[in-house]
Amino acid sequence: METRQKKSEYVVNLGLYSNILLAVLKTIIGIVGHSSALLADGINSTSDVVYYVVVKVFLRLAGKPADAEHPYGHSQLESIAALIVGSFVITTAVAIFWEAANQAFDLYFISNGHGMPISSIALIVALVTIIAKCVLTVITGKIGRETGNAAVVALAYDHRNDIFSATAAAVGIIGGRLGFTWCDPFAGAVVALVVLRTGIKIIRESSAELMDDVPGGSLDKDIRELIAGMPGAVAVEEVSAHRFGPYLVINLIIGVDGNMTVHAGDEIASAIERGIITRFELVRRVYVHYHPRLINR
Repeated sequence: METRQKKSEYVVNLGLYSNILLAVLKTIIGIVGHSSALLADGINSTSDVVYYVVVKVFLRLAGKPADAEHPYGHSQLESIAALIVGSFVITTAVAIFWEAANQAFDLYFISNGHGMPISSIALIVALVTIIAKCVLTVITGKIGRETGNAAVVALAYDHRNDIFSATAAAVGIIGGRLGFTWCDPFAGAVVALVVLRTGIKIIRESSAELMDDVPGGSLDKDIRELIAGMPGAVAVEEVSAHRFGPYLVINLIIGVDGNMTVHAGDEIASAIERGIITRFELVRRVYVHYHPRLINR
């Protein structure tokens, strides 16, 4: 658990400091270099900084040990943090699209289609962003899969989203420099739509965890197969599970030989608990209730 917490905090800090640098760089160059697409991407990175700070606080709170009020710990705060990330992402998408629409209006109704020339340094910054975000996507995605942390997984989606948005910005800048002035605001609008799609995806996945979504049929099948290979359990009568953040709590009802002692039944139940916790990485606790079944001898 301590290693998991450290890995999660590492990628959050890495993303936070990277986004601070990129936000400053893209916003300044977007303004100076007259690129609305790069400026839109800079706005995206600026919002990233804000919710990275929020996620950092929530992950620290999620790492607190269990107490009397929270017997299973505080890990659900990770899902809440992911929900906040998704909300920020959607808000950013709306802001970026609005900025692109304003740019298009100014370009065609005020400047008569003749915008300011886009600086070549804007293209360089966009390309640097693509490379940086590719690296961050790989690192954050890997740790997100290892830890099962919903907030880290959401941040990995956001890094991947930034690759698309930076690519759209680069295409818009190239088009603008070639004389196709509509390319730059159009790319800003594309950035907004990509960001919006990612925000919706993050909210759907984080909400699923908060709504107690579990693997269902596949988990039931795997648990029954595991118990079938263990001695003592005559039948598996019921398998149910519920979530606490990324973790699962399993409840089982099994049938055992009704002629055995209570102590022997308890040993079977304990063996099943240990087997499931060992087999399924994100299972936090297992509760086994056993019923007597008469067996013909």
